[in-house]
Amino acid sequence: MRTFQSTDGLRWGVEVMLPGASHAMVVFRHPNGRTSRLDRYAWRNIDGPEARNVTARVDPGEVLERLTESDMALHFRRSMRISAAADPLGTPVTHAG
Repeated sequence: MRTFQSTDGLRWGVEVMLPGASHAMVVFRHPNGRTSRLDRYAWRNIDGPEARNVTARVDPGEVLERLTESDMALHFRRSMRISAAADPLGTPVTHAG
C-alpha cells in the first residue's frame, strides 16, 4: 500500500483492487481506519498488450508501482465514495414518504 496526501492534508492509503484486462480499481483508504464509509475509488484504464486479451489480468502491484503522484492526484479528484451517506435521500428508501 502507498500513501497519498490530499490538498486538505489527509494522508490516504492507496491500493489497487479488482484487476481486469484493461482496467483496475484504485482505492483510497481514509486515514481514520475505523470505517470504510469514507473510502473512495476511481477506475484506472490501462493500454497495453494484456488489454487485448480478455482472459488476461493486469498485475495490481505493478499498476500501483507505476502510479505517479500526479496520477494519484487525478484519480483522487475523480474518485467517488465507496459507500453512500447514511441517509443520502433524506428518507429511507424502504419507507413511503
